[in-house]
Amino acid sequence: MEVFTITTIDIVLIILIVLAIAGAVAAAFAAYKKGFASGIEHRKQVAEAQFGSAEAKAKAIVSDAERSAETKKREALLEAKEENQKLRAELDKEIKERRNEISRQERRVNQKEETLDKKTENLERKEQSLNGKLKSLEKKEHEIAEIKQKQTEELERISGMTRDEAKAVLVQEIEMAARHDAAVMVKEIEQEAKETAEKKAKNIVAMSIQKVAADHVAETTVSVVNLPSDEMKGRIIGREGRNIRTLETLTGVDLIIDDTPEAVIVSSFDPIRREVAKLSLEKLIVDGRIHPARIEESVEKSRKEVDSIIKQEGENAAFSTGVHGLHPELIKLLGKLRYRTSYGQNVLNHSVEVAYLAGVMAGELGCDVNLAKRAGLLHDIGKAVDHEVEGSHVTIGADIAKKFRENKDVVHAIMAHHGDVEPQTLIAVLVQAADAISAARPGARRENLETYIKRLQKLEEISNEFEGVEKSFAIQAGREIRIMIKPEVVSDDAMIIVAKDIAKKIESELEYPGQIKVSLIRETRAVDYAK
Repeated sequence: MEVFTITTIDIVLIILIVLAIAGAVAAAFAAYKKGFASGIEHRKQVAEAQFGSAEAKAKAIVSDAERSAETKKREALLEAKEENQKLRAELDKEIKERRNEISRQERRVNQKEETLDKKTENLERKEQSLNGKLKSLEKKEHEIAEIKQKQTEELERISGMTRDEAKAVLVQEIEMAARHDAAVMVKEIEQEAKETAEKKAKNIVAMSIQKVAADHVAETTVSVVNLPSDEMKGRIIGREGRNIRTLETLTGVDLIIDDTPEAVIVSSFDPIRREVAKLSLEKLIVDGRIHPARIEESVEKSRKEVDSIIKQEGENAAFSTGVHGLHPELIKLLGKLRYRTSYGQNVLNHSVEVAYLAGVMAGELGCDVNLAKRAGLLHDIGKAVDHEVEGSHVTIGADIAKKFRENKDVVHAIMAHHGDVEPQTLIAVLVQAADAISAARPGARRENLETYIKRLQKLEEISNEFEGVEKSFAIQAGREIRIMIKPEVVSDDAMIIVAKDIAKKIESELEYPGQIKVSLIRETRAVDYAK
């Protein structure tokens, strides 16, 4: 192992090296310090230069901004001036137009004023002219009056009669002319009565032989309603006759209130109407409250009751004859026959009788008894609506049977029972024979009543044909036809023309004894409800 020995020379060398290194470091630090100072100065100069440039740029920017703002300001001012000029031009234009409009209105007003002035002048001139004419007319009237007075005095002088005496003569002449016309009318009526005397005499003899005269007509066209006291008659009539008028209007009957004690007579050729009126009157008498509203309610209830009776009668007829499976409408039509007569014979009773006879004969001949009864019961079904539908009861009955799908043999029997078509089946022959047997038995039919009823039905049909007629009722045994007019269709003035037209048509199409009064009724109602 070697051992290093440090000598003095070595120490000196180390010190010299250290000193050299320290000098180098000092020199380097001095050089660094000098370079740092120069860098700072350089940077300062650069910063100052940059600051000066920025300031210049800022000034340039501010200058540019000021120039731009000034430019925009000038532009805004120019736009404002232009807008102001535009608004001023529009305002001037509007003012000009308004001034022109005002000028035109002023001219029109001036023209109207001028026209009014001219009209006023014309009216004044016309008024002056009329005043002059009035004065002239007054003068002429005065002259005419003087002339008439002179003529009257001259006539009185010539005729030797005063004005009152001449008036009395004129009235007497008119009275004589009226008496003459009345005498001519009476003579015409008497002549007509002589022409129909033979026919009437035959009818009277026939009715006398059958012991049927007015009693039979009263029995079939009149119903009597018993009253608890005669005081009830006044309540039925009502104030100024409003109650009896309402009842007659709603039911189409004629109420006869005479000296008969404790009784009111309900007269109508239509049994259904008469039955409705009778039931209504009986209900009102029992209730005691008799006024138009109550009468309407009672009539409506009575109609429903009669409809129920009609249905019950139809069911009873079908049950008693053993005819089942009939359509409900056929049952109703059968029930209506309860209130229908044919030559004085009740049609429902007649139909039941024909059904029995046809059934008995069919049984004897070995035919279908039930079919024969069915055809016999329905053979006159058309008579239930023959006053409502055009055509004979034979055709109507066959159409009804077809409508409700009855057996073709039944339809054929209905068509053939009066010989309208030739009978093709044994059932049709049996029904025809049974109908003849039922009608031919003594006292079964009375031709005069059937003719009477047909005449009344025809009277109503003629009236219903006219426009504006709501419904019509033949009353007073056909001596009066009461017609309800639709107020919105026929006016009061037009009623006179309608009445004359109906009377003329009755005269041309209907044969009747005596005269027929045509009464038109027009009633307007206003109904409201307090809630």
